[in-house]
Amino acid sequence: MHRPPIKHCKSCGTAVVYRLPDDGDTKHRAVCPTCQTVHYENPLNVVGTIPIWGDRVLLCKRNIEPRWGKWTLPAGFMELNETVSEGAARETLEEAGAQFEMGEFFSLVNIPRVGQVHLFYRAQLLSDQFDPGFETLEARLFSEDEIPWDELAFRTVSETLKRFFADRRQGNFSIHVFDIA
Repeated sequence: MHRPPIKHCKSCGTAVVYRLPDDGDTKHRAVCPTCQTVHYENPLNVVGTIPIWGDRVLLCKRNIEPRWGKWTLPAGFMELNETVSEGAARETLEEAGAQFEMGEFFSLVNIPRVGQVHLFYRAQLLSDQFDPGFETLEARLFSEDEIPWDELAFRTVSETLKRFFADRRQGNFSIHVFDIA
């Protein structure tokens, strides 16, 4: 799943051409033939949390595509003018309506095939009451043995949860960096 190519210059609106820029770059880029602006296509950051209440993790049932009706950690695309942790907190509030305290950074997942990087923080819930936003059908707590593994929306979520539960069993949380091909 690749994003559509850039078609027009964001500076002047002229149709771009894909070529090697004149600055010695080694990749074909969208270049404006009028104003010479080089447009770079960069990965999107998906930011979220692993919200914990006792021995349970908060998951959200998606009310949007892709993967409508599947379970996920509260997460979404990072916005401009926010830090990674601010974006993760915003998404947790928007999707779950949860009251929480941000914890430590937990995982970074590279997904080059779709041009995304997923980043998750641990978070301590301050209440087991939730007020999900429009993107969420249901927000619910699950113990490890209750996780609907076959109903998780994304492999990044299942792999992050597996590492989280493994770390918790060992009594020591690490930072996890991995790729999904």
